[in-house]
Amino acid sequence: MKPLPSLDVLRTFLVVAQKLNFTRAADTLNVTQGAVSRQIAGLEAHLGYALFTRQARGLALTHHGALLVAPLQQAFAQIGDALAKGGAQSGILRVKCPTCAMRWVLPRVIRLQNERPDLVVEVTASVSHGVDFGAEQFDAAIVFGDAPSLKGLTVHHLFDEVLTPVCAPELWKPRKSVAPTPDDLAGKTLLHPTRDRRDWLLWLGAYGYAGLPSTKAQHFDTLDLAISSAMQGLGVTIGDVSLIEEDLRARRVIAPFPLRVASGAAYYLVYPERPAPSQALQQFAQWLDGEARTTRETPGSQTSGREH
Repeated sequence: MKPLPSLDVLRTFLVVAQKLNFTRAADTLNVTQGAVSRQIAGLEAHLGYALFTRQARGLALTHHGALLVAPLQQAFAQIGDALAKGGAQSGILRVKCPTCAMRWVLPRVIRLQNERPDLVVEVTASVSHGVDFGAEQFDAAIVFGDAPSLKGLTVHHLFDEVLTPVCAPELWKPRKSVAPTPDDLAGKTLLHPTRDRRDWLLWLGAYGYAGLPSTKAQHFDTLDLAISSAMQGLGVTIGDVSLIEEDLRARRVIAPFPLRVASGAAYYLVYPERPAPSQALQQFAQWLDGEARTTRETPGSQTSGREH
């Protein structure tokens, strides 16, 4: 008997079956299109039959592929129910968190654990900015992006993303009695937390700049990696002032420009309305709301300077 494919590969198949497009499936899974294509090709080779036919406008399920969808969806649902029951009995809150938000979340959760040892919170970092409670075994998640509109979710707005350039103190030599402008970034390495450079372009656009002031650049898959590189003095990154408030306070990085620009995206705590949230989850949500309120009220966490 052949060994079973991994749950990750089967989950990828279900997403592709829903989207019928490798690129859109990759966006949902927050991986590359090539990675999705390789997983599907490997699964087809393992099973010995094709799951999709390639067409000019996308994909179509084969007869064999279509037969797999409903049983696999049911299997994932059953696994989710079993793990949810086990998690409820263990008393552990399982929270998914995007890596970019871990700078803000993890120190606070550790402090909570020290203050409330009876409230056990297990945070799992992920490059994904969303969550699928039907397929992923979490009690709650911190998600990033537009306001979640999925039915059946309780949503707590934590704080908005507010962008400004940051770098190591030794990398920035301010000009005396002269306010900094994006021209001061010429010749410096710009660290990009997104492949499309949208964060830098949004902030520069608020200054009236249509392009990048420097041709030197490095790209990263996550904001956390870009910020870590900036702390090492490797360049200037665009950062969310709420996520790096502790780093700014400790002067591990500095924010040389007064302009802060809201991107329109935000961080949210979400969890299913049903089954009813446990008392532990309600307490955690209330506590996290309080932490986020403090962050929102911190000077510099809101937009300032010119409007964009």
